[in-house]
Amino acid sequence: MTEGQIEKLFQQYPEFNIQESIKKGWEFFKTQPLNSVAFSLLIFTIQGLSTFYLDNYSLLISILISPSLTAGYFLVANRISRGVEVEFSSYFEGFSYWGIVIVTSLISGILTFFGILALVLPGIYLAVAFMFGIPFALFSGRDFWFSLELSRRLITMNWWKFFGFVLVLVGINIVGIIFFFVGLLITIPVSYYAIYAVFEELTADALAEPKGIPEVE
Repeated sequence: MTEGQIEKLFQQYPEFNIQESIKKGWEFFKTQPLNSVAFSLLIFTIQGLSTFYLDNYSLLISILISPSLTAGYFLVANRISRGVEVEFSSYFEGFSYWGIVIVTSLISGILTFFGILALVLPGIYLAVAFMFGIPFALFSGRDFWFSLELSRRLITMNWWKFFGFVLVLVGINIVGIIFFFVGLLITIPVSYYAIYAVFEELTADALAEPKGIPEVE
């Protein structure tokens, strides 16, 4: 991502429609319903097995594996948006970005944790502000710190709107929990797809230039 692209990114106020973003996330899900549910089930299974059978290493496994799995949702959403064929293996392409995705997730988690320890509110601010950290790490071609800073700067411009967006996503997943947790197999991928939909909407003009979103085949 060039300096010119970065300048363009912040030329416009980051406005978006929450309802339309959720709807777009749902549309992405409907494109790959079985793969989305199967991938979410696999994530739950990995987390469950590590918790019950590898309790002493569950946190380490989460740190080393979960970020790349999460990245898979964003990469698949990008494929769907571009009209590129999606296979179940496409969800594991986050491991191609293993290093930067892990560091981005780890640093954002640590900063958010210390923010919560400080006065709670800074932690809440950072939790929302770093929402695009992994997408920027995947699609901007910049390092983890620059990706987190891009996310923070962009979201801070309209932080309360993003906070409301997060609350809506939390509410949707609470509904998924109410339905015996099975609903989470749907609401979690829809949530990640919706986040990508907002990210794409706000960064499309900047990343559309040469050296923009890299092809992920």
